[in-house]
Parts: sequence; structure tokens; C-alpha cells
Amino acid sequence: DALPLNPSGKLDRRALPSPSFVVREFRAPTTPVEEVVAGIFAEVLGLERVGLDDDFFALGGNSLVATHVVSRLGAALDTRVPVRVIFEASTVAALAVRAEQHAGEGGR
Repeated sequence: DALPLNPSGKLDRRALPSPSFVVREFRAPTTPVEEVVAGIFAEVLGLERVGLDDDFFALGGNSLVATHVVSRLGAALDTRVPVRVIFEASTVAALAVRAEQHAGEGGR
């Protein structure tokens, strides 16, 4: 695939296809752990609400803020959650599952 060019060799913006956006339906957290994770995401990122499918990094999170998230998550669940977990499972739903698994393994 190549970008469309006009006769002078510049990008022909009118020939570009219209962008398509996919809007996902908001899914609210349902379990206590999902609610904790969503609440922590919202608090550290300064957001009003965060859903199950929201990705920490897509919402503006970075590695420094990730350390705050796992610290607060560990305190809330009385376990130790490694920082790498948020990089491997960055949505609320995925991180909640991983945090529950980790807590179940005796994280502290």
C-alpha cells in the first residue's frame, strides 16, 4: 500500500480514505477486584470512570505511574504485585485476573 500522491508528488489528502473509528461499549467492573483496579486507574490517571476494557497505557499511563498502580493494588489486596504484571495485562479485566491469581499464590 502506498500513499496517494498528486501530480506534483505531494500527498493527495483528498484521495485518502475516510478514517474509521470503532467505539466500544463501556463495560463497568463487576467483581470487587475489578472495581479496585478500575478505581486505582481512575485515581492515578485523574479520570472520572474506567471500564473493564480500558487499557492503562492507552489512557495515558506510563512506567512511572505503573509503579504507583501496582503499589496501591498490592496494598488494597494485601499482596505484592510485580510491576511487570501491568505490562503483561494492562486492561482492568486482565490486571484484575492476574492480581487475583497472584494473591491466590500467597503474594506476601
